[in-house]
Amino acid sequence: MKPLAITLGDPSGIGAEVVLKSLPKLDSQTPLFLFGSWEYARQSPGSKLLEGLRRVRAEDLSSESDHVFVDVGKDTDAPLRWGSVDSHFGRAALDSIDAALRAIETGICSALVTAPIHKESIALAGSEHVGHTELLAARAGLGRYAHDYAMYFDSPVLRVALLSVHLSLREAIERIDAETVEALCRLVDREYPRLEQHRPRIGVAALNPHGGESGKFGGDEERIAEGVSRASNSGVDVRGPFSADTIFLAAMRGDFDVVVALYHDQGLIPIKTMEFVRSVNVTLGLPYLRVSVDHGTAFDIAGQDKANPEPMRYAIEWAARHAVDYRR
Repeated sequence: MKPLAITLGDPSGIGAEVVLKSLPKLDSQTPLFLFGSWEYARQSPGSKLLEGLRRVRAEDLSSESDHVFVDVGKDTDAPLRWGSVDSHFGRAALDSIDAALRAIETGICSALVTAPIHKESIALAGSEHVGHTELLAARAGLGRYAHDYAMYFDSPVLRVALLSVHLSLREAIERIDAETVEALCRLVDREYPRLEQHRPRIGVAALNPHGGESGKFGGDEERIAEGVSRASNSGVDVRGPFSADTIFLAAMRGDFDVVVALYHDQGLIPIKTMEFVRSVNVTLGLPYLRVSVDHGTAFDIAGQDKANPEPMRYAIEWAARHAVDYRR
């Protein structure tokens, strides 16, 4: 397989630490390219593991390379300060992503694995996007969330797609409509076989307690049901809405392959509770496989040699396993 492109994320977070600490536990036959600032990475816990990587500049990267560190650092980079919001750190994270995407677009690398970035730092560096998902979607020319791309979480026991992500709860509820529910169900139906080679059985969560009590709590479930019906009529294997306090258990028991959750925390609370270490964030709709850990920059422990590398190790192994058969 072609090398995985692994970005180290925000230099002042735990990204480099968890990636570097993962290396000894990975299959040595899996080719890896790390993208980040060498100067920042060598100050990270686990930096002694850089000794097994060959350092190259992004412009010198070629398909003949193997197990390399692609250095995007600049002479003007600010001194590293752990757990700090800084435009220099945001710029290093963005430059790492840009270099990794160029490697994928030119066919040098296969899948993308991303360590966490910090939203404030990339904003200070000039990014108009709130996170990886939106940034990568824009780079790929994908316009509408839930229609063209979506955030999907995979674990051994539960898989979830989110109808909305980085919105207030009030705004997320206001945006629920039949068109968006239908669109996300169709997107999941189209994209899931690229990962698992079969079409999914989809269950859609309700919004209100007890699935709305037949309209006693408002018309939200009617709109959701209309979207489910539209998707089903178009050939998608989808049912719902089902009460959110039972649908995730039903999925874990095998009734559904994927649950469509209506807002960020409705989907992430169960999956993080059940499988915090063994869960990955995948961006559906991209022309390549993108995988991430399901945690943030952890500024509170950055630089202290306390970060657990197991979620990153799992994400890299998951990406390597799925990249082989990923259908473009």
